[in-house]
Amino acid sequence: MSKESLKNRDRFSDRLGFVMAAIGSAVGMANVWAFPYRVAKFGGAAFLIPYLLCVVVLARTGVVCETCFGRWAETGPMGAVEKALDGKGPVKHAGVIPIFSSFAIATGYAVITGWVIRFLAGAVSGAVVSTPDVGAYFGQIAGPFGSIPWHMLALVLTVLMMVGGIAKSIEKINKVMIPVFFVLFIGMAVYVGTLPGASEGYKYLFVPRWEYLTQLDTWIYALGQAFFSLSLAGNGTVIYGSYLSKDEDTVSCARNVALFDTLAAVLAACVVVPAVFAFGMDPAAGPPLMFITLPAIFQAMGGFGHIFSVIFFLAIFSAAASSIVNLFEGPVEMLQSKLKLSRVMSVAIIIVISGVAGLFLENGDIIGTWMDVMSIYLCPVGALLVAICFYWVLGDQKAREQIQLGRTKTLDKWTVPLGKYLYCGIAILVFVLGIALGGIG
Repeated sequence: MSKESLKNRDRFSDRLGFVMAAIGSAVGMANVWAFPYRVAKFGGAAFLIPYLLCVVVLARTGVVCETCFGRWAETGPMGAVEKALDGKGPVKHAGVIPIFSSFAIATGYAVITGWVIRFLAGAVSGAVVSTPDVGAYFGQIAGPFGSIPWHMLALVLTVLMMVGGIAKSIEKINKVMIPVFFVLFIGMAVYVGTLPGASEGYKYLFVPRWEYLTQLDTWIYALGQAFFSLSLAGNGTVIYGSYLSKDEDTVSCARNVALFDTLAAVLAACVVVPAVFAFGMDPAAGPPLMFITLPAIFQAMGGFGHIFSVIFFLAIFSAAASSIVNLFEGPVEMLQSKLKLSRVMSVAIIIVISGVAGLFLENGDIIGTWMDVMSIYLCPVGALLVAICFYWVLGDQKAREQIQLGRTKTLDKWTVPLGKYLYCGIAILVFVLGIALGGIG
């Protein structure tokens, strides 16, 4: 990329803009369904111990690594890997892996976001709380080609959110979407706390069942939940890092992202688990929790269930929208930097290709397999690729310089070795365990 291109490159206007966008990329639908049911399944508050430990380590090594790598290269994952591996032959094109995984996951995410929009519309109209069979209602939506107009609407909204660029559009949208998510979930948590039987849900959630700490699965799935919740895949955090000023402290930014992502997950659990207990549902229902179990709870709430369903799916849409924009940003930036296309043209090309490809994913079974394959095989590989480039190829001194950039406090001596050995090892472990167990994210 030429010096003139770098000079004119879009930027986040301040640290808050970057942190809000990064939180938006991390806070997604998995915070709402995966985290609550895993807490419920793996020992309540006992699960939080390995989870929080993993979050702290991964934020300080992985999130910092990807942010600094993008900021160092001042371009997206593909360009950053090429820059780091320049002169090393065809391997320098390995950056296509995180770009493809980002596009592939975004394409699947767009289909699911279409489901969310349709449920939101159904919540507003009252269809969600009046349907006699919630499972059948969702089955119709998630069936073959069952939600094409809503899928296309999700993509149109994505275009509107992305065409203005980082500072004028994405940053401003995240500064609205993320507070909306938290405010709505706080409101729901307050209401759920008044429901008869909710106290049993809080006990199940916050009273630790220590025996689970002796079970290997608890630690494995805590690691997987933390790894994927922080969006470590060598794409989204790298691309947002490329728009970050060199005056910003990336360690502080990573800490804030980890903090608010964790708060979002815990807050979702404080809504979901007590509500599930209040209405005698299964707290470990898994993926169907968001589209089947919770709508059934809204029905059981009576008159207030209509309002509650609207608030819930509006909050979910806020999380989904901020995530999908981040996932598409890498491929869009690649077209801008590699082919010198305009922002509008780049967004249009990526969204059209995604829309066509997404039609073949318009089936609940197919999209589940698609997302599993991407998360099991490509995301950890993308994360490992970026980690190797940053910690090993750039070398200890340059990696340390990039992390120190913008910081007033001197880094600890163990910062780079921790990333170089522990984080790279974790990325390999997540890849191996994901294959062995059919996914841990």
